[in-house]
Amino acid sequence: MKKSIIVILTMYILTFSILSVALGRQRIKMATTTSTDNSGLLDVLIPPFEKKFDVKIDVIAAGTGKALKLGENGDVDIVFVHARAAEEKFVKNGYGVNRRDVMYNDFIIIGPKNDSAGVKGMKDAAMALKKIAGKQAPFISRGDESGTHQKEKSLWEVAKITPKGDWYLETGQGMGATLQIADEKQAYTITDRGTYLSYKGKIDLPILVEGDERLFNPYGIIAVNPAKHAHVNYIYAMAFIGWVTSVQGQKIIAEHKLFGKALFYPTAVPIKIRITNYELRITN
Repeated sequence: MKKSIIVILTMYILTFSILSVALGRQRIKMATTTSTDNSGLLDVLIPPFEKKFDVKIDVIAAGTGKALKLGENGDVDIVFVHARAAEEKFVKNGYGVNRRDVMYNDFIIIGPKNDSAGVKGMKDAAMALKKIAGKQAPFISRGDESGTHQKEKSLWEVAKITPKGDWYLETGQGMGATLQIADEKQAYTITDRGTYLSYKGKIDLPILVEGDERLFNPYGIIAVNPAKHAHVNYIYAMAFIGWVTSVQGQKIIAEHKLFGKALFYPTAVPIKIRITNYELRITN
């Protein structure tokens, strides 16, 4: 069995080596979320892969909704996103194949230090939003069908509230820009922890609500289906998926930190680093 595995791996590596020489440097396009881009993760995760396989990855950072749409249209080879229900629909409808879990972090609700809505320390994120709406305290939403926006909408649904009014503003922009607008207006917003940590020195909005299981934020990576779009670079897309879910790739994710804190936690291989709130929920 071990000899068979070694032979298969050897053939796999030789195949990519031959392709690289024969075809020259390859390019693949990846649509991903603004959180993976803004957090700086891609700056450390992609270069080793590019060097190893002599391939260039062109990154298009957008909300999850837009990223999946690019995949549906065959405009990219890979999508790397964080909205599980939307990802499963993408695969079910035949646009993507070989989805893999990669990592997770969590969402948090942040806001002004004076916390006019009085949500600090709450463990129920939906009820925290209900209090914010009740006080009509300024709230900034991405409003872009990103994974973060979809999470926010699901929480409003649990709270049985349709947010509207002057207190509720949709930016239609990425997480970084939305954080900056929330800071300028001293408003509440929902963000993933990774992007928050990457902007911690630029904004003055503390974490007010965290730890609710509903705020769990898993990321998945999917190859665009070559049966749907024959032109996609499926071979190298799968090579990158293999890279981010390998021991080496997962180690890079685990070691990417800011202010001494991990921004993402790998899930594809056993890594002994976990967010305490989810320790019992996520196991390898």
